[in-house]
Amino acid sequence: MKLEGLEIFTIATPPPGWGGRYWIIVKLTTECGLTGYGEVYAAAVGPQAMRAVIDDVFTRHCQGENPENVEMMFRRAYSSGFTQRPDPTVMGAFSGLEMAAWDILGKARDRPVWALLGGMMNPRLRAYTYLYPLPHHDKAAFWTSPEMNAESAAAAVGQGFTAIKLDPAGPYTLRGGHQPGMRDIDLCDRMLGAVRAAIGNRADILLGTHGQFTPAGAIRLGAALERHQPMWFEEPVPPDDIAGMAEVARAVRIPVATGERLCTKAEFGAVLRAGAASILQPALGRAGGIWEVKKIAALAEGFGAQLAPHLYAGPVEWAANIHLAASIPNLLMIECIGQGGDFHLPLIGHALRVEDGFVTPPDIPGLGIFFDESIARAHPYTGAELHLQMQQDPCDYVHGNSFEGGAPRD
Repeated sequence: MKLEGLEIFTIATPPPGWGGRYWIIVKLTTECGLTGYGEVYAAAVGPQAMRAVIDDVFTRHCQGENPENVEMMFRRAYSSGFTQRPDPTVMGAFSGLEMAAWDILGKARDRPVWALLGGMMNPRLRAYTYLYPLPHHDKAAFWTSPEMNAESAAAAVGQGFTAIKLDPAGPYTLRGGHQPGMRDIDLCDRMLGAVRAAIGNRADILLGTHGQFTPAGAIRLGAALERHQPMWFEEPVPPDDIAGMAEVARAVRIPVATGERLCTKAEFGAVLRAGAASILQPALGRAGGIWEVKKIAALAEGFGAQLAPHLYAGPVEWAANIHLAASIPNLLMIECIGQGGDFHLPLIGHALRVEDGFVTPPDIPGLGIFFDESIARAHPYTGAELHLQMQQDPCDYVHGNSFEGGAPRD
């Protein structure tokens, strides 16, 4: 059995773009006719350039190889160009190809991927979702409205979710860490307070910040929000400031979570050794693929840390998350887009779902999805924007800040 063919789908998501502006899905075919699907999350270059990267990584490191040889293909990609260090663009491309190889292996063995990763550890996976506007909400106003967020949180808990996430700190800026203004701290305090009042102790609150603060700024914000008992403080500082993150972890009585922008066990291992986080959030479409994240989970287990696989992407990465999560002993929960995503679910034949706040891993061979290529081909992305865009303007200390969810059209 050898990998022979590659096809790449760049799929435009409908407004408001939950999960990003587009998704990059790869399809691998073996010489004996088996097919597998994977998803590339890391895309720091435009979609056309990323297609070229994926094609190069496949041709150079995977084509003609037995899909069983995941370790060998990983080492080729990781070491490419005399690097032997994490490269998020190359590793993103490889991650999607690696997922597709596992999908093929499961189909070849007539077993779900989780069965090939050590078997079933978690037959029911706790799920969480971001808070999204309800149909009657003003979407522009939602992100800074404690009342609307409280209503959305109550609705999510009514669907069975036992954890919800919000990111009221704003802005998502390319300028690096900053000090939050007092109006930002006050808004976060009122947002978390309103949500906590609406849901009581029925669900955990997860605080996202997207690496926006200096260590001192994150400590100020975290100290103000401790009273609401959030389960985690996500990326309080930029992801490469491991020493600063460790400083926050020591100073604030909220567990620190990180990982959606980290790549391979090399970067996650540095976080664990520094004591910078106790909850890891690898994105399987960036971190190196399913096998690499299985290793990251094992590292985390040795440090008493848990995993909560990240998802702000499409349903193929979600499927990979589910199989990985089913197989590891130190799972905290998995991220979902609401109850599965209105556009996500049809794309995989409604094969996966969130029911009463939990996901049941599938018994179907491979990743257990039925990828609908007709939907993928009917929604091509033809723009030049990135999957997610950073704000160029700095923090606004006069009018306040807002991190708007979704990904608007070009």
